[in-house]
Amino acid sequence: MGMDVLWSASLTAVIAFVLWWVRVQHDEMKRIQILLNRTREELAKEYSTKTESNTSIDRVIARLDALDAKMDRILER
Repeated sequence: MGMDVLWSASLTAVIAFVLWWVRVQHDEMKRIQILLNRTREELAKEYSTKTESNTSIDRVIARLDALDAKMDRILER
């Protein structure tokens, strides 16, 4: 009977350890998923979209064209 109790206790300890390890890994994966989602949200706030970039570039080009026209008028005098 002593060997049965020892075998049962060791199996219980091993199963308990495996279940504990699975729970810890699951919690860590959940934590990493939350951090990844936060990172994605922060990146979306900091970077501009393609249309915003194109709009900004178009404004800069328009200003450079206006400056070029002014320089041409000054050089014509």
